[in-house]
Amino acid sequence: MAAFAPGRIRLTRLAAVLAVSVALIAAPQATAAPTVTISERSEQILTDLLAARNQAAPAERAQVVSGELLGTPYAANTLIGSATEPEQLVVDLDAVDCFTFIDYVEALKRGDDRQSFLTALREVRYRDGVVDFAGRKHFFTDWAAVSPPIATDVTATLGADAVRVTKNLNDKGSGAVYLPGLPVVSRDVAYLPSAAVDDTVLRALHTGDYLGAYAPDDGLDVTHVGIVVNTPDGPVFRNASSLPADNKVVDTALGDYLATVPGIVVLRPVQ
Repeated sequence: MAAFAPGRIRLTRLAAVLAVSVALIAAPQATAAPTVTISERSEQILTDLLAARNQAAPAERAQVVSGELLGTPYAANTLIGSATEPEQLVVDLDAVDCFTFIDYVEALKRGDDRQSFLTALREVRYRDGVVDFAGRKHFFTDWAAVSPPIATDVTATLGADAVRVTKNLNDKGSGAVYLPGLPVVSRDVAYLPSAAVDDTVLRALHTGDYLGAYAPDDGLDVTHVGIVVNTPDGPVFRNASSLPADNKVVDTALGDYLATVPGIVVLRPVQ
């Protein structure tokens, strides 16, 4: 994994310029109809992903849809919205960062057609499904901490060596924040040191678990995220990698990945 850079957290989602022409379409109601930004290319990819999703058994959907995205180019700054710019519901399946990758996978698991996918994406990405920068789930652990949860934090159940720390999320230090316009949030975060991830822990991981690389920085919970996929050759970490050698969605042997990070946070999806 590359060293932490702002592109690895939702800080990178403050603005985006799509490389292709975009079509603005109506989206389902939350409190108001949000603007949806999607290119023709992403429309076709979405059609193909939904077809693959609908042919898969429910227990296999995470593996299938994430597998369909293998090779998708990595790109930061694909979302539109900030404290000063109106938020849009972006669907950019032609390029993803590590967070949008898991957003799309989880939404594809939940939606079986275009409309239900868009509804699910709003629920996964935003508090109460309301498309708003302040309500965007900027931090990985928001998926477990925000009600209704998208996932359950199972980190502390995986091993006796799990460590719990109190984080001041968004606090960059010296009065600065990672995400201007948003408050600092105090949250207890559990992580399992990489050295403590033994065969017993690996066997307890499920295909479809979301795994984050623990961040030592007080203002962050993780620096990178992806999906655990168990294979005949052992578990892999399926992730949108910004490493120059990758720069796309790849499978990395989980054991190799663990050697590059201080610890892991594991969220298990509720669906």
